[in-house]
Amino acid sequence: MTQNDLGRHPDLELANYYYDLPEELIATRPSKLREAARLLVYDQELDTVTHDTFENIDMHLPDSSRFFFNQSRVFPCRLNAQKQTGAKVEVFILGVRPNAEGSVEALLKSSGKKRIGEILELPAGETAEIMGRTEEGTFFVKLSCQSIIDYLEQYGGVPIPPYIRGGVDDEQDRKDYQTSFAQELGSVAAPTAGLHFSPELLEKLKRLGHETHFVTLHVGMGTFAPVKADHILDHKMHTESYRLESSTLEALRSSQYKVAVGTTSLRALESVRKDPDWPNIRPSEIKTTNIFLYPGVQVSSIDALVTNFHLPKSSLLMLVSSLIGREKTLELYQTAIEKKYRFYSYGDGMLIKRKRL
Repeated sequence: MTQNDLGRHPDLELANYYYDLPEELIATRPSKLREAARLLVYDQELDTVTHDTFENIDMHLPDSSRFFFNQSRVFPCRLNAQKQTGAKVEVFILGVRPNAEGSVEALLKSSGKKRIGEILELPAGETAEIMGRTEEGTFFVKLSCQSIIDYLEQYGGVPIPPYIRGGVDDEQDRKDYQTSFAQELGSVAAPTAGLHFSPELLEKLKRLGHETHFVTLHVGMGTFAPVKADHILDHKMHTESYRLESSTLEALRSSQYKVAVGTTSLRALESVRKDPDWPNIRPSEIKTTNIFLYPGVQVSSIDALVTNFHLPKSSLLMLVSSLIGREKTLELYQTAIEKKYRFYSYGDGMLIKRKRL
């Protein structure tokens, strides 16, 4: 079924991606052992559901499977500031690499107006000057500190989502809201499916003959921006940058069973497969993608997806639905609710094994 065939199909209506979640099923902390989180396994070929834990994920996959993880590292990007009038402002830094003018993009949250040229007072006597505004409503700010990364590491807050303890982070989140294999700094949200994979589980997978490969896709705020358009094709998808090393590209070209760990990994892999230069993409080349996956869009890069449970009406829920259909996705979510699975960033997850064509 093509996009034109869909027309005003129910799969394109935002209202049809809603489900009701009891508040007590929203996880506020991860499992003490990452791999002890629960795992709902859906086999599309057999149309069966199995309940297990992440430590046994290998038992549900073919030998010599290839796992693809997003190794982007979350940086502590929330800063508490105030205007010279004393009004409070939250400065949410969206990138750690300044532009040619020395500014970085940021969200500014305050009750009053934000004016170009305004000086915001930051912790430790530093300041942030508002330099400009984007069409999307974000701002460019210039921090007075010498090293933005060093300053954020000391004074920045961990960007846990607002549905986790009201978005108020603590020291434990610095450890919990980071994958064990994170490398390159650049994300404002964790690739949360990867949170379930401890060093011990990764070592177990390799010992059993599975391969681990890595993409780098820096997660932006747009990943979790709500879809507001009633007709989802009217939704403006966000843009993120990504790159793949030569070994990852080679693994993607193979015929082995491929498992994307997380929606951001899938976005990178599928963007590569849909690139006009595929399969001759140059290793380490930084690319951008605004790929939007929903029912009716063919996904050809993977055989299976490991993913957490996502918010209602989110583009991430639509991405999962592109693999197995909206109705089946919502059916699995209802099963997870009935079985008291824990939802969202710190919660449990699913392994979706697709029917191989």
